[in-house]
Amino acid sequence: MPSASTSEPASGHDPGPASGAGETTRELTIGPARLDRWLAGFLTRHGGPADRSVEVPADGTSVTVYAADGARVEVAVPFPPLAPQVGSQPPLPYAGLVAHVTRDRTVGVVLVRMGGYAAGVFDGEVLRTSKVGSRLVQGRTAAGGWSQQRFARRREKQAREAFAAAADVAARVVLPHLSDLAAVVVGGDRRAVGQVLQDHRLAPLRDLVTGPHLDVPDPKLAVLRSTPERFRAVRLRLSEPAGPAQAAQPDQPA
Repeated sequence: MPSASTSEPASGHDPGPASGAGETTRELTIGPARLDRWLAGFLTRHGGPADRSVEVPADGTSVTVYAADGARVEVAVPFPPLAPQVGSQPPLPYAGLVAHVTRDRTVGVVLVRMGGYAAGVFDGEVLRTSKVGSRLVQGRTAAGGWSQQRFARRREKQAREAFAAAADVAARVVLPHLSDLAAVVVGGDRRAVGQVLQDHRLAPLRDLVTGPHLDVPDPKLAVLRSTPERFRAVRLRLSEPAGPAQAAQPDQPA
């Protein structure tokens, strides 16, 4: 694998080409196990690493890898921040990015949609414990007048009960593992998730919530089990100089 040097960001410094004419940019998503091979292939296709090949901002939320021909890829760091390398000899490739994204973590997951909910704790991709459930919340009605108002009050009551049940499950399933959690990932209806997290018992989880917010269907057990593929995924923004070489050998997810 081509080696890549690590550098601290310099104010206003961008060793790659400016975005705009003569450059193509696209976004990709790959699994963490593929990142090392993908980055090696990216550098090989673009003439090797640039002199200043890796840049990490002070907040550790991304890593940008620069190739010799001006191509670059910005990698959003999952479970940020990326810890700075201190005394690592030899320096880890890509500022330790690959080691960071492939590390197994204990992650709590809370999924909520109107009337349905799921909570679980994962060790890496393995679901350690979980609970799913549902509560009836009636759909909206087109009726008007007093009938509509009564229906709206009943629906609001059902929604409150459903959110309370979801909070109960999250408290029973996720909170006992609080000391082990590296992060909490949430998904489903944003308003519903927000209502559930307002439960005072879940206050310790709020500061652990990290992106991305997962857009999921009705949160059944199978949906919960599938979430690591998404919350562990690595998101890339690839920028390449336009030209025959770029057109002939486009970078693809490995």
